Amino acid sequence: MKAAGALVTLPDMRRIALTLALLAASALPAAAQAYSGNWACRDATTNRVGILTIYGQVYGWASRTPGDPASGTGAITPYQDGVGFSDGNLRSTSNITAGRMIPDPTYGSALQLETAEAIVMMCTPR
Repeated sequence: MKAAGALVTLPDMRRIALTLALLAASALPAAAQAYSGNWACRDATTNRVGILTIYGQVYGWASRTPGDPASGTGAITPYQDGVGFSDGNLRSTSNITAGRMIPDPTYGSALQLETAEAIVMMCTPR
């Protein structure tokens, strides 16, 4: 038993350091989401339609079509297998509700953009 006012001992410091390291490691999967970054997107006809950028809890969409009302920014909700589009132009004008991470033989992974009814775009890392 330690006396009142005693300093932290070396074994105590090791336990504290180990606990902090385990807490930091448990947060890594959430911090390094695979969907973050820039995505080149194509529609069902494989035409290039725009660039999707996701960082943190926001996204930006830049359409290749000048003046496209879907271009703009919005918020996302992270999920285990991708993201949900909470608001913004993709949600309001294109009805895109989710981006689901799927395996891709060329790029390792792809982001499949979906409405409630169908898959509308496939995005690959840029």
